[in-house]
Amino acid sequence: MLKNIFTSLITKYTNDQEVLELLWVDISKTHSQKNRHYHNLSHLENLFQNLIMVQDKIKDWDIVLFALFYHDYVYNARKQNNEEKSAQKAVEVLNSLSIDKNRVALCSDIILATKGHHISENQDVNYFTDADLSILGSDWKYYEAYFKNVRKEYKYYPDFIYNNGRIKVLNHFIDMPAIFKTNYFNQNLEVKAKRNLQQEIDLLSK
Repeated sequence: MLKNIFTSLITKYTNDQEVLELLWVDISKTHSQKNRHYHNLSHLENLFQNLIMVQDKIKDWDIVLFALFYHDYVYNARKQNNEEKSAQKAVEVLNSLSIDKNRVALCSDIILATKGHHISENQDVNYFTDADLSILGSDWKYYEAYFKNVRKEYKYYPDFIYNNGRIKVLNHFIDMPAIFKTNYFNQNLEVKAKRNLQQEIDLLSK
């Protein structure tokens, strides 16, 4: 599914099949690295399924799709600059496709917004960050699988370090006036998300 979506997207901007194939293989290989237990192709698929629900509300669908494919391009659990590096990669690719600089800047803004998930003046950004966090408001069995996979990505850290850091992150979201910035995601996921987050905190605090 993802390859078909990517192919349809890229062919709007180049007819070079070799370029298309190289870009897709790069994305597929990068997101299939053995250290990726959550930030992988399955995450991209889930993100797409959530974004498609609000496609009619998104102004620049193509740029949102580019952000989808590149927002976790760089992922290292021991680094703090993953979003910045991923945004740089997206800018490089979009510039190579001769995409308008303002649209390239939007793609970068969307990716950088996934670092703190704060509200933006641009609703395309808000829809993307909301979809990126949609796992938080999923049914408990999916949420549980999510946080267990995140723990695997941070396997380098002992429990006492990981648990304290994770609790801090979870409280950051709970303390937000609203985790989800758009009506669609807020109405459907907000209550369940805060319940899931608190339940994970309780487990980590034992």
